[in-house]
Amino acid sequence: MRVAVTGATGFMGGRLCAALADAGHDVRAFALPGVDVSALPPAVEVAYGDVTNEESLAAAFSGCDAVFHAAAAVEAWLPDPSVFYTVNVGGLENVLKAAKRTPELKKIVYTSSYFAIGPTDGCVANENQIHQGESFCTEYEKSKFLADRIALQAAAEGVPITIVYPGIMYGPGTLTSGNLVCRVLVERFNGRLPGYIGHGYDRGSFSHVDDVVKGHIAAMEKGRVGERYLLTGENASFVQIFNMAANLTNTKPPKFHIPLWLLAIYGWISVFVARITGKPPLISYPGVECLRHQWAYSCDKAKRELGYSPRSLTEGLAETLLWLKNENLIKF
Repeated sequence: MRVAVTGATGFMGGRLCAALADAGHDVRAFALPGVDVSALPPAVEVAYGDVTNEESLAAAFSGCDAVFHAAAAVEAWLPDPSVFYTVNVGGLENVLKAAKRTPELKKIVYTSSYFAIGPTDGCVANENQIHQGESFCTEYEKSKFLADRIALQAAAEGVPITIVYPGIMYGPGTLTSGNLVCRVLVERFNGRLPGYIGHGYDRGSFSHVDDVVKGHIAAMEKGRVGERYLLTGENASFVQIFNMAANLTNTKPPKFHIPLWLLAIYGWISVFVARITGKPPLISYPGVECLRHQWAYSCDKAKRELGYSPRSLTEGLAETLLWLKNENLIKF
């Protein structure tokens, strides 16, 4: 099949392009002009454009049988919050418009986010949960919620779209905001994050990036049109992540907990510095607000219908920590 991938130079998108090419598909990677595409496999064709430009999307989709829409602005905070809506909401609308101009297109796999399903405080949710849409921790969460409604409406109107919801992705790859776990581990092992993050209430669903990639491809091949699939994994807190990392590396775990109120103050300061430097902060006050909630999910539906098989967190972290060490990003 000939497939197009938006967000092709991102943490997950780049690995998706490589996996599709390895599986024998003709891959067209959609990338922003000027972005480094050298990490993409030589067999991958590159089409330059922007999801805010419908014409460039239509040109990239021409002749394609399937489209993976993975492009997104992924940050807990940006100095200009309108970017979230221009890229995440408007970008999806443009993808849907461009898809209508591509008669040969048989399937759209849209990469949403667990944020679009909403917090799960006190329970483990599945695809039946609908975000209440009344309050949001971040502008990113709100934008993905709004985009999710657009995707579901498109499905109701007969657009051949399948929606997937990755969990907190981690694993070897570029240290973008989409690879938050690796960025936090780098801070932890380099002494810049000396304590636990919070007290362990922040339960999230962690999924290895390569498992998420396989889930995307399975969604293209087996996913039912109009259906939602959680591509999540093991539910854990960052306290548990730090303890696992210490056990796997035979190092000492942190000796104290950093309370969320203190992290929030640091987040406000980091945002102030970011406004001056233009560099997104590792920890922002909206990001800390996410840690006050739980985001725990079941991926049983994806296992049942797509053959999704996420690895254990212990296995995934062991591989990730070794990669970080081999890249000289951490020492243990």
